[in-house]
Amino acid sequence: MHSHWNRPCIGLSAAEKIENEVWLSVIVVGHVVTTYGIADPGRSGIDSIDTSDTKMQPIAPITDANPTVDQMENNVARFDTLRSTDDYVDAGIPGCERTTFRILGAPPDAPLEGDGFHLNLVRCESGKSAPLHNHLTQEVFIPLTGTWEVFWGPEGERSLQLKAWDTISIPPGISRGFRNVGDEGAYLIGIASGKDPGRINWPESVVSAALAAGVKLPSE
Repeated sequence: MHSHWNRPCIGLSAAEKIENEVWLSVIVVGHVVTTYGIADPGRSGIDSIDTSDTKMQPIAPITDANPTVDQMENNVARFDTLRSTDDYVDAGIPGCERTTFRILGAPPDAPLEGDGFHLNLVRCESGKSAPLHNHLTQEVFIPLTGTWEVFWGPEGERSLQLKAWDTISIPPGISRGFRNVGDEGAYLIGIASGKDPGRINWPESVVSAALAAGVKLPSE
């Protein structure tokens, strides 16, 4: 290794010659990197770097904030105090029965406020699912236990399996659903981006299945 890499940054000269005869000086100020004096960029394979438009990222300030344990407890959702929601009317469709706990979102519907995202904990028994549906925003699924199938597309014709701690991100505009394909009940985390993911929408096949079961899905 060249000796100049082992020297403190303060000791570097304005320009140092490295093995391929490229003269390079790097000045780092925050996140701004500027290069000077490249004798033969083509020979070295190094391209000049234009940082004229580089903008520094905002930096979080270090503050004296130090909530008490009791105050921080207000930011904790204890599993044994969670209450399931009945907002997901599609859970009344046969085969789609599931238990959903809102954790992060908009109080009082969720115990904790989410800053730009919503997080639910979902439990399905073996073979049960969330039917094909769509959101205005990105949605992420992370199985905590068991084996799950995530399906997508206009008819849910494509799918893959996830095991515990796998993660899948579904972009906006793609209909999606999930099913517990394991042998016992299992838990999955669902995360939707945005302060308002919008009203859930379902393809006609799901709407028809709901009507056949006497379940009216919201349409407005």
